[in-house]
Amino acid sequence: MSTNVTVMRVGANEAAACVEALADVLIDCVEGGASVSFMWPLSRDKAIAFWRDVAHGVARGERVLLVAQGEDGEIVGTVQLILAQPENQPHRADVAKMLVHRKARRRGVAQQLMAAVDHAAREAARTVLVLDTVTGGDAERLYQRAGWERVGTVPKYALMPDGTFCATTFYHKQL
Repeated sequence: MSTNVTVMRVGANEAAACVEALADVLIDCVEGGASVSFMWPLSRDKAIAFWRDVAHGVARGERVLLVAQGEDGEIVGTVQLILAQPENQPHRADVAKMLVHRKARRRGVAQQLMAAVDHAAREAARTVLVLDTVTGGDAERLYQRAGWERVGTVPKYALMPDGTFCATTFYHKQL
C-alpha cells in the first residue's frame, strides 16, 4: 500500500526550516524503540541540536538530506546521504538516519526514500553505498528488497533506546 508522499531533497535553508518537524520524527522513532544513535527518553533539545548539526552539514555540502512529506505538507520520513568521506573514498557515501514516523509506516514511504537516496547518490557520482541497521529489524527486509547486499553482523554493536544490547548488520550497494 502506498501513500501520497512527496520525497524531496532539501537545501541548507530548507533543512534549517525543517528542524522542528525532523525532531518530531526522530523522537517518535526513538520512543518507538528504533536504535538510531539515541537513548530514550530523548529530549526535544537534543533532537533539535542533532538536526541543526545536520542542517549545517547540508550547508557545507557534507551530506544530502531527503524528506518525505505527506499531502498536508507534514514531514513523515527522512534519510541522509553522507558524502563527507576520506580522501581515498570519493566514490562512496553512507546512508544514515532512515526514519519514518510510526503513523506513516507500511505505506511505501521508506521505499520512496531509498529510491531517492539512490538517485541522489548517482547525482553526486557515488557508486558504493554503505549502511547499518539493527539485526532482525523490519528495515533489513526493506534494504534487501531495494537491492542491498548483506556484509555481516557485529554482536552487541549498539544499544537499543531502552539500554539493551543489539547486534548490527552492515549492508552495501553498488550503483
